[in-house]
Amino acid sequence: MRNFQRSMIAGLVIIVAACDQNSRQPAANMTTEVGVKTLQTESVPLDNQLAGRVTGSMTSDVRPQVDGIIQKRLFIEGDDVKAGQVLYQIDPASYQASYDQAAAQLKNAQALVKSSKLKAERYAALVKENGVSRQDADDAQATYQQNVASVDQYRASVESARINLNYTQIKAPISGRIGISSVTPGALVTASQTTALATIRALDPIYVDLTQSSVQLLKLKRQQASLQQLSDAVPVTVNLEDGTAFEHPGKLELTEVSVDEATDSVTLRAIFPNPQHELLPGMYVRATVTNGVNSDAILAPQQGITRDANGNASALVVDNDSKVESRNVVVDRVVGNKWLITSGLNRGDRLIVEGTAKVQPGERVNAVEVTPDNKAATREDK
Repeated sequence: MRNFQRSMIAGLVIIVAACDQNSRQPAANMTTEVGVKTLQTESVPLDNQLAGRVTGSMTSDVRPQVDGIIQKRLFIEGDDVKAGQVLYQIDPASYQASYDQAAAQLKNAQALVKSSKLKAERYAALVKENGVSRQDADDAQATYQQNVASVDQYRASVESARINLNYTQIKAPISGRIGISSVTPGALVTASQTTALATIRALDPIYVDLTQSSVQLLKLKRQQASLQQLSDAVPVTVNLEDGTAFEHPGKLELTEVSVDEATDSVTLRAIFPNPQHELLPGMYVRATVTNGVNSDAILAPQQGITRDANGNASALVVDNDSKVESRNVVVDRVVGNKWLITSGLNRGDRLIVEGTAKVQPGERVNAVEVTPDNKAATREDK
């Protein structure tokens, strides 16, 4: 009886061991399933985001050039004015009198020239006949020359008086929108005053001055040299302070030729059409500068890129033998919800975007193509 029990127990142990071995055999042969994204090259416009301030394309302070009392203000504050438009009228009475006096003196000098010329000619004829002395003839000729010079002098005085009289009409030096007037009729103004009567700013077109570090500028220039350019002009767009996009695109006009030593930055100037005067001088804006198009860009989903404690980026890919391979990669920037890869990944690489925590380099896996946006998966051949 005991032998029978021992035989039964031994048989059960063998059966259990066999079952356990059979149950473990499939597990040993199972491979981990990971989601991958097969990378492709794309055409990607590369942009830089910069902060800037709006400034008028032309700005001019309106100042008097003669002294006097303001009689009239001939514009409405905040209106558009044209170059040459009369803005203020200074009392012209004293300047008109000076002009009239200079004109009269000119006429008198011209009359003296005529009479002294005739006298000089007569004396020149008489001196040949000894009718007058040589000294008298020379004096007559000298008087004539002096009167000719006096005419030129008085003619210059008339021109000066005319200029001052014209300056009593203070005109707009440029076309643009005029601001608030600092004086009213009855105010005394002087040619040497430091306070402007008003300021005119040209608003269409208008400038946006952008600030960029010198290091970024060097990177930008190298990048532009290697990218496909959309046109000779570098396109620029701006967002207003409330976040809305300004509807008119602009272009990069120039780059300052020196670096600000205090901030180590460079100013870039963009020019924009501004027909509705939506952009106003002093506004803060965010600008997007399009450097060019990278026609062979590799964009990797962000969930497929990891970083170590030192900030170095790496990725796991599935090779042709369905084994996991680790790659060190270099990322340039975020484009949408993806990383722009400059080295480490190539077209056709199967980047692991799901299940990276479950696998190790060298491990064989079952790769399933997924779309990271909607997680829709289609099984592919190993």
